[in-house]
Amino acid sequence: MKPDLFQAPDYYLLDDLLTEEHKLVRDAARAWVKKEVSPIIEDYAQRAEFPTQIVKGLGEIGGFGPYIPVEYGGAGLDQISYGLIMQEIERGDSGVRSTSSVQSSLVMYPIWKYGNEEQRMKYLPKLATGEMIGCFGLTEPDFGSNPGGMVTNFKDKGDHYLLNGAKMWISNAPFADIAVVWAKDESGRIHGLIVERGMEGFTTPETHNKWSLRASATGELIFDNVKVPKENLLPNKSGLGAPLGCLDSARYGIAWGAIGAAMDCYDTALRYSKERIQFDKPIGATQLQQKKLAEMITEITKAQLLTWRLGVLRNEGRATSAQISMAKRNNVDMALTIARDARQMLGGMGITGEYSIMRHMMNLESVVTYEGTHDIHLLITGMDVTGFPAFK
Repeated sequence: MKPDLFQAPDYYLLDDLLTEEHKLVRDAARAWVKKEVSPIIEDYAQRAEFPTQIVKGLGEIGGFGPYIPVEYGGAGLDQISYGLIMQEIERGDSGVRSTSSVQSSLVMYPIWKYGNEEQRMKYLPKLATGEMIGCFGLTEPDFGSNPGGMVTNFKDKGDHYLLNGAKMWISNAPFADIAVVWAKDESGRIHGLIVERGMEGFTTPETHNKWSLRASATGELIFDNVKVPKENLLPNKSGLGAPLGCLDSARYGIAWGAIGAAMDCYDTALRYSKERIQFDKPIGATQLQQKKLAEMITEITKAQLLTWRLGVLRNEGRATSAQISMAKRNNVDMALTIARDARQMLGGMGITGEYSIMRHMMNLESVVTYEGTHDIHLLITGMDVTGFPAFK
């Protein structure tokens, strides 16, 4: 088992822009990842298994809803703290960050923002500690980039709702205690429903044979005449804008998280370049390898500045969905490019589990697709600057 020697790059002294609280939160998450995630994650990824024993620790470092108010069990932190936690967790593994992101932005966020006080008090404190795990049901077999076309629906049966349909590619589904499910009512209006494990007709088959996010549990949500109590409807927002508001929060977290994956690949490649001798000198002393490393640190620095500014705007309530899309698209693409270049620098060693790079690269192939594909985010930016939607 190799020691975790990671050192985070800060080429533009961006720590000077962070508060002491930001740095304490980040450093606690970084130390936890080094101790609890790095030593085990390669083994779990090889076995395609999620390390459930880390859930409690994720809660302790603020990995679940850190911006949720203290009265509901959250840490009451700001958006930059949330981003830094996601950065550190994804430095360890994108799949672990996915579990954290889903719990925070796609389960706790809608219950906090769209739920009532009874729902908040019932679910949020247990979700914050990891005692309860949630998932988010939006994507369907035939509707991914076009979630408004969903066919999952519910009917009013007087004292309950009857839910039917299916969702797929759902992180945390196989072991989630609750699911925040988006479905259409009889008029075609989209609403959020809290579906609990154990409700008759609700099943969560696991998705196998993934080459990406192997240390994350992915599955389906199947609803076969599921009776959902009326008090489980999220009452304070409906329409497609409700789930998209959750995705804004999750995409913001991904923009930070991707930097963590890129940092890990860069740090690994930089260290390797100083140790690997070819033609009687370290490969880091050659022009082509220095070109790769210089481009990596430049792109990481640009992404750090982008997300820091986005975090400030989020704290001020001024960040737009289009700005979040730009950061998600740019930073994941950046991380993928760095992972590929870093893998080349390590040669054959780069494809082995002795180093983290190939695992990051495979994971990022999912991150570039989920919660808005690379191309969809490009079109969101295009629509924002031209005023013309070009999605079809």
